[in-house]
Amino acid sequence: MALHDWLILMGMGGLFILLGLATFIWGKREEKSYYDSLSARTDLREFLEHRPQAPQPVSLKIGGWIAVAIGLLMLAMGGIIFLRG
Repeated sequence: MALHDWLILMGMGGLFILLGLATFIWGKREEKSYYDSLSARTDLREFLEHRPQAPQPVSLKIGGWIAVAIGLLMLAMGGIIFLRG
């Protein structure tokens, strides 16, 4: 690998971390707004039983954690290449 490949890997890792955190925060906000809207209803059965399930906020949070993990791995790889280079 060329000497400056570490910079590209670390930049991509940082981008993945930022996107992952943004996606995780977006998922938390979606989940909060969903449950807040349910708690305002007069029929609280849906709220207490969590039915119907809202898969989007959960998938956004999981995708955010996956992106953060990939970003950390890319940062580590870039750091190793930099130190060995």
